[in-house]
Amino acid sequence: MEIAALVLGIIGLIVWLIPLVGFPVTIVGLILGVIGLKRDRRKMALAGMIMSIIGLTATIINSAIGAYLGATGQLF
Repeated sequence: MEIAALVLGIIGLIVWLIPLVGFPVTIVGLILGVIGLKRDRRKMALAGMIMSIIGLTATIINSAIGAYLGATGQLF
């Protein structure tokens, strides 16, 4: 669980540019990080959670900007 949270956190920092991929990856990484906090490798799970939170925040901001630009017609 801890390794998966760390890997998904790293991937989440990369795929935030594509919100359809960024949301599921970061949310699953965050959930696995929370589950991993109850096990032996707490630092690895915590690092994965932090990276997932950063990726999720970037994904939300990217989605909001894209929605605004699309709604105002400035996207293309």
